[in-house]
Amino acid sequence: MGSSGVEGGGLQSNVKVVERAILMGTTRRPCEVVVRLLGLFLTLVATIIVGVDKETKIISYAGIDFKATAKWEYLSATVFLLVSNAIACSYAAASLVMLEMAKRRRNDNNDVLSTSVVEFGVTVMDLVMMGLLFSANGAAAAVGVIAQNGNSHIQWMKVCNVFDAYCRHMTAAFLLSFFASVSFLFMVLFSLVKLHYYKFST
Repeated sequence: MGSSGVEGGGLQSNVKVVERAILMGTTRRPCEVVVRLLGLFLTLVATIIVGVDKETKIISYAGIDFKATAKWEYLSATVFLLVSNAIACSYAAASLVMLEMAKRRRNDNNDVLSTSVVEFGVTVMDLVMMGLLFSANGAAAAVGVIAQNGNSHIQWMKVCNVFDAYCRHMTAAFLLSFFASVSFLFMVLFSLVKLHYYKFST
């Protein structure tokens, strides 16, 4: 009876160790990897679309024809959007490599501490990237609304009726960037959920 109680206690303790290992990321769930890859893909495509978006039109004004070009580098908001997505894309790729290296180090050397440090650092950077993308999206959306509708109070004319293709491409890039920021939000939420369940499993 006593030995079975000891065995039962040992079994429960082993189960807790396994649960703790899973919750703290010693076996990363496929959905987390998929979301991180999704963030990488979305930011990459958004960066490419903004970077190549350019449209030139012949505009007539006061009887004079002149050539006008719309390009991402002419507005600070679109520069911010491109740079933010490029940074987030590079980070997403680097984080996948870091997490994979930490996983292999843990499996080879049973180095749980260094793996936890890496995962904590990645979570913090996920939060930073999420904030960076959301702020870039907000700036791009504000400029996009003015480009689409203008502002009669300060005599800013709308330009999307002229550079329609440029505005469509920029809108697509904005949507991709927005969904990328949401994917980084989910990465942070995954980490918080793991931390929550780990706290109540100890």
